[in-house]
Amino acid sequence: MMEKCLIAAVADDGALGKDNELLWHLSEDLKYFKRLTSGHPVIMGRKTFESLGRPLPKRLNIVLSRRPAAVPPEPSRPLLTAATLDEAFALAAATPFEGRIDEPDRCFIMGGGSIYAQALDACDKLFLTQVHTTCPSADTFFPDFDKGRWRELSRSETFSEEGLTYEFVVYGR
Repeated sequence: MMEKCLIAAVADDGALGKDNELLWHLSEDLKYFKRLTSGHPVIMGRKTFESLGRPLPKRLNIVLSRRPAAVPPEPSRPLLTAATLDEAFALAAATPFEGRIDEPDRCFIMGGGSIYAQALDACDKLFLTQVHTTCPSADTFFPDFDKGRWRELSRSETFSEEGLTYEFVVYGR
């Protein structure tokens, strides 16, 4: 059974982004994201894919879109489209790709806000970078979730970068 994980960097007020862009670029957070997701399928919405500009290397990229034909094909890297979250999970579980890590078998939901909201109840783990700031101008937010239904599995030391402090927190069911 594939472990379904959600990965996000979230401000204290739940902010994720503005104008289809991240609110910050934290070096340690980007390294953490790459280390966790490399070798695994990643599932994202069309707008998140467009903001990246290309599929992420060493991962099976699955773009969730109501109009899969709107996502251009990418011949050089694994890129699939799915119309529903269940279809995306099925593709993640069944599609081989170069560099795939099968133990443990997991996939990562990596945004945006509406995809997180759709996927939250289906997920087994949350990998959250908790950024200790607020962003009143943000236009994309992480969904509220009942922390009583999750248990904190780990919390990193506090990092400081670009005038921000943050921690890596993992929640499980």
